[in-house]
Amino acid sequence: MILNSDSMKPIYVQVSEWLETEILNENIKCDEKVYSQYQLAEMFNINPATAAKGINILADENVLYKKRGLGMFVATEAREIILRKRKNTKLRSMVKELAKEAIQLNVEEEELLEMIRSLHQQMKGDLK
Repeated sequence: MILNSDSMKPIYVQVSEWLETEILNENIKCDEKVYSQYQLAEMFNINPATAAKGINILADENVLYKKRGLGMFVATEAREIILRKRKNTKLRSMVKELAKEAIQLNVEEEELLEMIRSLHQQMKGDLK
């Protein structure tokens, strides 16, 4: 992954979200060690303090836990925490924008729901 330095989103948040995605995709599993701030800094060509800030976000949210002298590890309930957070923030925000746009375009609720159902089924099929 390449971080977007032009994004409005700070680099440390992008690092945090990248780690979340790695956990959601089970590339990093429960109780498995995550990359150190220095490894992330080298991977993304960023300052180690920036990488540490991204890791600390996840530690503060109990997605990661620290083993003294060994590093940071993925918490048992990490996936559930991330899923809940993303549903309640990112997805809700996207749905809000979608509903707003639908209202401006005079798209009725049932038509909008059918569009969502159809695309959802299509994309689920594409992922298989």
